[in-house]
Amino acid sequence: MSDKMLLPPKAVIFDWDNTLVDSWETIQAALNLTFDDFGKERWNLVETKTRVARSLRDSFPTLFGDDRWEEAKDRFYAHFKAIHLETLTPLTGAYDLLMALREQGAYLGVVSNKNGNFLRSEVAHLEWGHFFGRVVGATDAQNDKPAADPVHLAMGDSAAAQYENLWFVGDSVVDIQCARNVGATAILIGDEITGHGDATNSATLSPDWHFPDCEALVRLVKSFAKVL
Repeated sequence: MSDKMLLPPKAVIFDWDNTLVDSWETIQAALNLTFDDFGKERWNLVETKTRVARSLRDSFPTLFGDDRWEEAKDRFYAHFKAIHLETLTPLTGAYDLLMALREQGAYLGVVSNKNGNFLRSEVAHLEWGHFFGRVVGATDAQNDKPAADPVHLAMGDSAAAQYENLWFVGDSVVDIQCARNVGATAILIGDEITGHGDATNSATLSPDWHFPDCEALVRLVKSFAKVL
């Protein structure tokens, strides 16, 4: 945890899955159906939270091999497409957090390692598109998180393009590393840092600020309005 005061942001980049919406069980279900297709052992929910962080194109070659990962990708996408909208659930306080930040004039964007088409369909399904300047998913930029490329794409031509007082809000070690790569304040949402299976990231990274849920961060954001 940083000992510096957390200042009102000019821009906030959000992760999506398990930062603004609850999707662990959906991801686990689609992965396990894909594992079944390839005769691999299923993951329980704890294993899923530990191992899932990077984008599919960065993780599936290791899981399924260089010769079969694209076939596995197609199977996973088919399974995921069949269930993801019907199980999509906003996390408590997420909508209020977006409203509070927008009311204070912050530029908002999304950077996720979820397939961009699935990501934008979920944003549209919740009717949250009006909150965000840009919604960037996996493969939309040259490289995926934790690279800086998707954040640069999400920031676009925003008034906060100088990246002053930029927050990156997420739940995983990959989100924290992405924040570091763009010089943003790394804010963790949730009880724990997920994606610890990504050993290259988990050894030394910790967030600047950690909030147990969106509601806790909403309270802080609303307190800014009292002093501005």
